[in-house]
Amino acid sequence: MTGTSALLNTRHQMPMLGLGVYKATGEGEVEAAISTAVSCGYRLIDTASVYTNEDGVGRGIARCGIPREELFITTKIWNNAQRLGDVQGAFSRSLERLKVDYVDLYLVHWPVPGCYLSTWKEMEAIYASGRAKAIGVSNFEPRHLEELAAVSDIVPAVNQIEFHPYYYQKETLEYCKSKGIQVQAYAPLARGAYLDNDIICVLSMKYQKTPAQIGLRWSLQKGVAVIPKSTREDRIASNGEIFDFEIEAADMELIDGLNQNFRSASIPEDLRDIPF
Repeated sequence: MTGTSALLNTRHQMPMLGLGVYKATGEGEVEAAISTAVSCGYRLIDTASVYTNEDGVGRGIARCGIPREELFITTKIWNNAQRLGDVQGAFSRSLERLKVDYVDLYLVHWPVPGCYLSTWKEMEAIYASGRAKAIGVSNFEPRHLEELAAVSDIVPAVNQIEFHPYYYQKETLEYCKSKGIQVQAYAPLARGAYLDNDIICVLSMKYQKTPAQIGLRWSLQKGVAVIPKSTREDRIASNGEIFDFEIEAADMELIDGLNQNFRSASIPEDLRDIPF
């Protein structure tokens, strides 16, 4: 998949590029980022209840000048709501903050032990109601997905995981592809960790693209959608310029070899001391 959108197992199209808004909580920050992003052609906005900016996202999408039906809005249920069994309530509050009647994708943010199977059953009801056009998961490994499959006939449309040249989750990617689950990469730039890598920099010169564009394009050519986070106009624009070139197969293999199983994003405190 190297096009601009992916066909989900729900038969809905999801853009392969989106704007991540994690930590965009300053005054007017997320609204400005959304305005810039849509002007650069972005149509997917990814947020979560734990980001505490769904209100701002709602204002941003209302003001951006793009019809709602042309946007793809994703949000996620946080761990405490799963533990409380408040899936329906959490989802309704997200819709209220976003000021929308539906989201295009609703995700289980983390596989909270003892909770995520029952959470998924509630997600199924949300999906059936039409208030979420697709449901999926985040940070799930194949073992978690196998457990879901044992209790549900609804296959997650998306598995959002950390994925970049330093964290090439090949096993999870191949499993998801075999099950018709679209992988989407959060932190696809690894918080900048690989942008000064020698191989990435050489390829940057070869293709006349920035190191960030090389990393994002590598993910796209793996069939992985990307949601780089930025609030800077220049970087939002630059991150979107990844559909006009292709990395050669030999160079893709060079980037594959950079994997360090390096996680740039942190595991939530409430999950650090327990296996999930």
